[in-house]
Amino acid sequence: MSTAETTTDHDLIRKWVEERGGRPAIVDATTDDGKGGGLLRIDFREKNEALDEVDWDRFFEIFDRNKLAFLHQDKTKDGETSRFNKFVER
Repeated sequence: MSTAETTTDHDLIRKWVEERGGRPAIVDATTDDGKGGGLLRIDFREKNEALDEVDWDRFFEIFDRNKLAFLHQDKTKDGETSRFNKFVER
């Protein structure tokens, strides 16, 4: 059985993302809110023109301001490394 966990720990989130070859990103069409915000995503470097890479400081600024938590799965039900993730309300 595979399970998902929720965290707000910046170090844990960063480690999980980087172990899977991901990087912090925001959806390009959502960045013009006057507050430097946007919808957060993890970009696994698959071609997606709608995502803009951001640095971790900006990513976590948006993450905390919007009171988000990171829902993630470490392993699939078959025991493989999972990249499943989602941003949810705290």
